[in-house]
Amino acid sequence: MKQLTSAQRKHLRGLAHHLDPIVMVGQKGITPELIAEVSRALSDHELIKVRFTDYKDQRKVLSEQIAAESEGSIAGIIGNHLILYKEHPDKDKRQIELPS
Repeated sequence: MKQLTSAQRKHLRGLAHHLDPIVMVGQKGITPELIAEVSRALSDHELIKVRFTDYKDQRKVLSEQIAAESEGSIAGIIGNHLILYKEHPDKDKRQIELPS
């Protein structure tokens, strides 16, 4: 999990503003299938939103768990939405350029 600077987090939150949630955390909570889906979405899109439909009161702890298990970085938690970022390992396939 890469640590993001505050400027990078702000930039990513701005890019994520128009995104719809790709993954939803529901009744079952965090399962291996949910982590697999988050990891797959991060490798496809680099920047995703995860929506908490249940476990809203535990979203901070669960967000950290999701980020750690999917090897993503938390760009922000806004309301019931988690914004996750993971840089694509292939430089040619990177879609997002982070400020330094």
